[in-house]
Amino acid sequence: MSDQTHGTRHAGREGSPDDFLELDRLLDDDERMIRDTVRHFVGQRILPDVGDWFEKGTFPKEMAKEFGALGLLGMHLHGYGCAGTSAVAYGLACMELEAGDSGARSFVSVQGSLAMFPIWAFGSEEHKQEWLPAMAAGEAIGCFGLTEPDSGSDPSSMRTRARQEPGGDWVLDGTKMWITNGGIADVAVVWARCEDGAIRGFVVPTDSKGFTANDIHKKLSLRASVTSELVLDGVRLPASAALPGVASMRGPLSCLNEARYGILWGATGAGRACYEAARDYAGERVQFGKPIAAFQLTQRKLVEMMVKVNKAALLSLHLGRMKDKGEITSALVSFGKLDNVREALWVAREARSVLGANGITLEYPVIRHMNNLESVYTYEGTNEVHTLVLGQAITGISAFS
Repeated sequence: MSDQTHGTRHAGREGSPDDFLELDRLLDDDERMIRDTVRHFVGQRILPDVGDWFEKGTFPKEMAKEFGALGLLGMHLHGYGCAGTSAVAYGLACMELEAGDSGARSFVSVQGSLAMFPIWAFGSEEHKQEWLPAMAAGEAIGCFGLTEPDSGSDPSSMRTRARQEPGGDWVLDGTKMWITNGGIADVAVVWARCEDGAIRGFVVPTDSKGFTANDIHKKLSLRASVTSELVLDGVRLPASAALPGVASMRGPLSCLNEARYGILWGATGAGRACYEAARDYAGERVQFGKPIAAFQLTQRKLVEMMVKVNKAALLSLHLGRMKDKGEITSALVSFGKLDNVREALWVAREARSVLGANGITLEYPVIRHMNNLESVYTYEGTNEVHTLVLGQAITGISAFS
């Protein structure tokens, strides 16, 4: 056989095992710099300790200011202390953060896309001036209150109510569930149905009387992330607390679309981390007198993982370029979230098999990513919901009503 048949690279025509499709060449210098900066940060500040955070079920609140110092919080927004980067740069940051842990990417996604974005897009100038600079710096932490105990995939059936009293004050009553950052947040963007049927968002300081956050424990997924129940019992807010720019489900759904975009990149990072762990392990683990990477079955597993990870990265970059041109649609975001997450979960499970018994320990990242991806598979729109969104896109028929 020739050297080329054996897989020897000539004149740089094939990518490395880490970037087989040479997608790095499709990035500009600023995008590479942001990616490499976040990758270095993850290697220095997250990877050494995230296994312990996962085991203890905690996320250090002080990381918020470190994220802020890097310009990661609300980085895709413009003004008010936000970095104003491209959508691709934001996606690359999400990919590197989730290569560390889904909890780190979730924190940044919730802060920027679910808490800061609605204030930036729909808030008053007073809201923006009061909250966005502090949130961009990590000095104030936000959360997003939409999901309820009985309203997950069907948020329009929410039971949280807002009534406006004669003097103009709003009073909120209801419960929100599975709220990332809820127990450490300084401000919550809470969505409620008003007496006229409109869906409005409210900027709710978490020290408001009647507001309580109860952390959810005994999770086996996203353990390095704070997840909470929010209880609003007669929370009284001034008339100015309502976001003036939207009064329909368009508000929260547009926020979810922003977050889902970050997730499709993030899942790619988690899958890549699992593939790399399996590839490195297979090269070092010796059985029957040779590395297990020499066995055909193992090579097939590694190749399938590599192909899925590279395709997910290519899809992410394509959608990012479309988003930067203003051409992306919610259905395209659903395409990315649907496929990249399920492929990353497949990669994690396959990587676990390559590592054998070592794959279930926190000494390696695979079982942690695999458990996290089980949550990512269903949050911000379940796999089934995104399937039906795409079904409507190609048939013109809604399966939701």
